[in-house]
Amino acid sequence: MKLQELLKTIQTSFAIVGQHDLEILGITDDSRNVKAGDLFVAVKGNGFDGHRFIQSAIEKGAVAILSESVDKSISTTQIRVENTQSLLLSLALRFFGNPEQKMKLVGVTGTNGKTTVSTLIHDLLSGLGYTAGLIGTVSKRIGSEELESKLTTPGALELAHDLSRMAEAGCSHVIMEVSSHALKQNRVKGLDFSVALFTNLTRDHLDYHKTFKDYSSSKQLLFDSLSSESVAIVNADDKNYENMIAKTKATVWEVSLQKGSGAVVLKNDAEGLKIDLDGMLLNSPLSGIFNAYNIIQAYLACIALGANQHGLAMKLETCKGAAGRLEKIKLDVSNSYPFVFIDYAHTPDALENVSKTLKGIQKEGQDLIIVFGCGGNRDAGKRPLMAGIAEKYATKVLITSDNPRFESPELILDEIEKGLSQTANFKRITDRKKAIESIISESKSDDLILIAGKGHETYQEVEGIRYPMDDKLIATNALLKKYAQQTELTGKERF
Repeated sequence: MKLQELLKTIQTSFAIVGQHDLEILGITDDSRNVKAGDLFVAVKGNGFDGHRFIQSAIEKGAVAILSESVDKSISTTQIRVENTQSLLLSLALRFFGNPEQKMKLVGVTGTNGKTTVSTLIHDLLSGLGYTAGLIGTVSKRIGSEELESKLTTPGALELAHDLSRMAEAGCSHVIMEVSSHALKQNRVKGLDFSVALFTNLTRDHLDYHKTFKDYSSSKQLLFDSLSSESVAIVNADDKNYENMIAKTKATVWEVSLQKGSGAVVLKNDAEGLKIDLDGMLLNSPLSGIFNAYNIIQAYLACIALGANQHGLAMKLETCKGAAGRLEKIKLDVSNSYPFVFIDYAHTPDALENVSKTLKGIQKEGQDLIIVFGCGGNRDAGKRPLMAGIAEKYATKVLITSDNPRFESPELILDEIEKGLSQTANFKRITDRKKAIESIISESKSDDLILIAGKGHETYQEVEGIRYPMDDKLIATNALLKKYAQQTELTGKERF
């Protein structure tokens, strides 16, 4: 694409020094990836400044530089703008032929529930015959293809490329989780969302945002950007919801289980949920009141997109939600084993929600055992809070390592322990694999075990290296081993 054509995207004032009529073969903001004919965009990021690598980009073949200042010693064409990061996505989308205009976009934001809501919307639409794309924490789905996801919301260039591939694959809809980081960093600026959803807002990511106000304001940006033709679907039982929609131009649909809005939970147990939504019965295999909100919001999002409500209700009965979100591990060989749930809960609110859910289905004589840890180099203030929550709901608590990153696992556990009372029934095993194996081995056949914190993740990050670590796989193998030992003792069955 010609540079002058690409620059039509820029709506703010800019200055150009050098040739206008250049052929741009690619766009990148990483000097390591520059190829001959590229436009290099120098971005000031969190802890780095791309302007330092302009010379390196030129040496690798960049024919034009988009930056926030002009270096007169450089002969390469330069375009100066006020904020390069805010323009990155629109430039990339223009380069790929504006694929986002060929699809309806759905954005989901909030502290908890984003992945479940996004997955439900995707699976409901797909079940009704739409070709849908999904961008989120667990994975990306482009039609029938599933790809690994490294960030909840990709960087602007990766996002534009993903949207281009989705358009080429014939996707009519794209559902994406929109993180507070992405919103603050302008990674989704310029996208026109047909539907945006707010799940809830609780303490998280304060290592990055520093204050809850900044965290909340970043989430609000999604709704501030909506047009009058969009629909905003918000959890009206969350105390922050009015702030989210204070400046929105969109039509607002409120979801409430507390304000007499027509949504009533008729059943909530280990088998799933039954919800009466204004006379429409919604049945789901998911459990928990927090999942009732997720289900209703996903259902309404599809209604806003024009899907048939009766068809949606039928498809909902088979939608299992997202991997690692209160995911039950089942063995086909026997029903006599502990009930193990894997969940991504890594915030106080998320742990409270999932713990409360399991407490609600706990039967007399059953133990509720909670296994959890806290990530390193993240908000340390939540560590004792999560310990207190685990002790509040669990019969037994086992604290272990999560992703220690560059912190000492032992020191993290020390900080978690501060939140436990002197009478707490807890154990501490730093090695996560041994912790999971130990608790399953020691548990009774009908105990409820929650393994929280990592969910779908298949690694453990230590000192910058990701080692294989899959809670689901470890727990499944431990259950199989327990079953094999039990059947060997009874002599009734053998593998």
